[in-house]
Formats: sequence, structure tokens, C-alpha cells
Amino acid sequence: MNILKLVLAVILPPLGVLLEEGIGKQFLINVLLTLLGFIPGLVHAVWIIARSPSTQSTTL
Repeated sequence: MNILKLVLAVILPPLGVLLEEGIGKQFLINVLLTLLGFIPGLVHAVWIIARSPSTQSTTL
């Protein structure tokens, strides 16, 4: 699922953050950063998606 979020974040950064965090502070920050420049919004979106813990368990 994280790969899908990353692909969507490359196309439209606020969409990736919306799927990860929902509508909140991080989403609004990302919208502002994307409006100021695509690259800052993209970096922020990738950072938000990458820092979240994986929902799949890797224990046996």
C-alpha cells in the first residue's frame, strides 16, 4: 500500500498525504508547500509516507 501512496504522491503530493494522514495539519502543510513549489510538497509527502510505520506485521 505504501508503494501506491508514493506513486500518488509523485503525481499529486497532497493526495499521498491525505491517504496517509487524513485531513489535518500535515495535509494543510503539504497543500501550502505544493502551492509554493511542487518539489517542497513532493519531499514533504514522501517524508510523511516514509516515516509512518508499516501496517503489515513481519513477525513469524
